[in-house]
Amino acid sequence: MSDLIAADSSFRPIVDHAVINVMGKLDEAAAQYIRLGFHLTERGHHTLGSSNNLAIFGTNYLELLGYLPGRETMRADLWAHPAGLTGLVFKSFDADRVYATLKERGIPVQEPMSFARPVTLPGGAQDARFKVIRVSGDAVQNGRTFFCHHDTPELVYRAEWQSHPNGVTDICEFVIASQEPARTAAVYDRMFGPDLLKPVQGGVSFQAGTATVLLLEPAAIAERYVGAALISEDGSDRMIALTFKVASPAKPRALFDAAGIAYRPYAGGIVVSHADAANVALGFTAS
Repeated sequence: MSDLIAADSSFRPIVDHAVINVMGKLDEAAAQYIRLGFHLTERGHHTLGSSNNLAIFGTNYLELLGYLPGRETMRADLWAHPAGLTGLVFKSFDADRVYATLKERGIPVQEPMSFARPVTLPGGAQDARFKVIRVSGDAVQNGRTFFCHHDTPELVYRAEWQSHPNGVTDICEFVIASQEPARTAAVYDRMFGPDLLKPVQGGVSFQAGTATVLLLEPAAIAERYVGAALISEDGSDRMIALTFKVASPAKPRALFDAAGIAYRPYAGGIVVSHADAANVALGFTAS
């Protein structure tokens, strides 16, 4: 039985990947994330019209998602949110069962949707195939939450893509800014609860596999990031930051020094400003 589901048949959240919306600036964003020390996969093109580059880690990954010239209308729903962090994606053990369970729990959800992305490998191209189950409506502001079922995980989680010059091994924090963290977190409590949410200074959090999802008030964000994170001017919710696990912050620090990328101390490590990372504050910590 998958580790996504416990013996009592209740869901346990596990972050599969985080999506950064870069719109029509895929080349620019990919170049910057390579400068930041991420080993990116070759540009992929979904059958639905969007394109991406990935940074694959041990149990989760980062997706730079955008569109090629002339394709901006093919997935217009994806580009409705401001550029930056716009996707919190959980692992799915069974797409149909995830859909049915979310419906039972009163979560506004769309039926599973299948698509593919060709992957170039030494032995020839193969199709990485997925099913996604998307939370719909206004349950999630200024971003998307969905489940991703990998029909072909061996075409995504490949060892040759999991070694990064900056030493990152996994996403360990996903951060959302909210004027009312408990309200924003209520949809996740309905998905995975009860007893999912834990109080933290300035908000709430929950564990999602190797990652902690933090929902924090703007004042807590300001104290934590000191200008490194971008908060919505209109006060609406916004997905704003990721923290990555590294063996030692010395590795990304040396890389950033050589590349001329500014950073400052943060949570036992360092943080790079949203201005240098496609509108997302990036933390690197060994703690």
